Amino acid sequence: MPFRRILTSTAVVATLVVVPSFSGPAASTVSAQSVGSGEVTFAKDIAPILQRSCQNCHRPNGVAPMPLVTYEDVRPWARAIKTRTGIGPRAGVMPPWYVEKNIGIQGYKDDPSLGEEEIAKIAKWADSGAPLGNPADMPTARVFEDDTVWRIGKPDLIVKTKDVIVKANAPDWWGEIESVAIGLTEDRYVAAIEIKEVNDVPNAGNGRHTVGGRFVFHHMIWSTRVLDRIGERDVRGADDEDSTGWPVHEVGRNPDYFDPRAARLLRAGSHVVSNSVHLHSNGRDTRSHLEIGFKLHPKDYKPIYRRASVSLGNGVDIDIKPMEANQQLHAYAVLQEHTKIVTFEPHLHAPGMRMCLEAIWGINIQTLTCAGYDHNWVRGYAYDDDHAPLLPKGTILHIIGYMDNTPNNKNIPDPRNWQGSGNRSVANMFIDLGMRVALSDEQFEAEMAKRRDKLRLTQSDFTIGCPLCFSGAPARPISNAAGAQQP
Repeated sequence: MPFRRILTSTAVVATLVVVPSFSGPAASTVSAQSVGSGEVTFAKDIAPILQRSCQNCHRPNGVAPMPLVTYEDVRPWARAIKTRTGIGPRAGVMPPWYVEKNIGIQGYKDDPSLGEEEIAKIAKWADSGAPLGNPADMPTARVFEDDTVWRIGKPDLIVKTKDVIVKANAPDWWGEIESVAIGLTEDRYVAAIEIKEVNDVPNAGNGRHTVGGRFVFHHMIWSTRVLDRIGERDVRGADDEDSTGWPVHEVGRNPDYFDPRAARLLRAGSHVVSNSVHLHSNGRDTRSHLEIGFKLHPKDYKPIYRRASVSLGNGVDIDIKPMEANQQLHAYAVLQEHTKIVTFEPHLHAPGMRMCLEAIWGINIQTLTCAGYDHNWVRGYAYDDDHAPLLPKGTILHIIGYMDNTPNNKNIPDPRNWQGSGNRSVANMFIDLGMRVALSDEQFEAEMAKRRDKLRLTQSDFTIGCPLCFSGAPARPISNAAGAQQP
């Protein structure tokens, strides 16, 4: 496969080091004229974009503040849609997906983001008066079976936490919630998981503009555990074979997809357990609970990879000065085993604007992913199976956090304050919460061989995130003057 088809984004090779600037990529520079001279209409051009990338939230009974389904729904918001889709991968962009498309890996699961041509179409449509066009061009309307749209597909199992009531002006609360049984009678492995907050706040509610807007759960750190019959303590403790840890739930979080060969175990007879739930008020008395959807593997599934133990973050040397933009935080980790990176998940707090993940192997530095950050709507990024980084033992992982503690950052309550490390949103964290799996020598070689076959790599090709993939690839055939290939 030609080099240009493999390298779909900026790569860094040899001793070249790319450290992207704090400002990040600008808003899309594709002009409306680049989509052609013909008319852009709602029916033919805009409705399909909204169906794919917007209506999971923007629909009747959805979590967004207004539906974007019919022309009558959408027309009053045309200018706002143009603005929010065109601001680039940063806080406030719609849909909320912040991966920068000019650098790093570009293959992700569950990616709702818009391409440059789609952004240009929206801009041209809004600028030309937002015409409806021919109603016969409208795509078939999406049908939503209920109020909850599951991005992982219909879950095989849904577990609901107990209701909590948060008063309109209650102070923030951290603590333990009542455990709930998952209801499984046999062990099962989980392919994907998704968590939603369900509450009684109207879609166009009068909630305060706090983290998450209409929601009251900021996060839940949780596990599933087998409890004794009284249900007050673990049978063997939190870190033994009767306990499984799961990705942290945060407001706005998208689904988590586990590596197909490294699913996590949901044990029979276990409960959802958490002693670290953060609740905050939203300006309205709210009754709420979380719904946890599990997508299960077939009963005969067995994992062959194990989770990698890599801590990548810095909770000690956080020093964020007041009234200053373009501040950076750095953290490093050396991989002790061959590692496949399954997800990248930046975690910062209110000053956080952006995070980049780099892999340093020998004299090579590759920027794997850069993504904007919005503490009001947290995202995790699951790499496509054919794009997940395959990194050899000894690789150094490096994260760079970009911070803005000035009035330009609307998430900051008072930028005159210095910030250090802490659990509250007015303090800071700096972590990559992404998932990784460890690989044996044989598994590492097999994963690279599979990648080479799938992408048809030769020794002349290059792919981001797999610095050794080319080492076992065949040489590219050389053509003679007559066009025939030489071995």
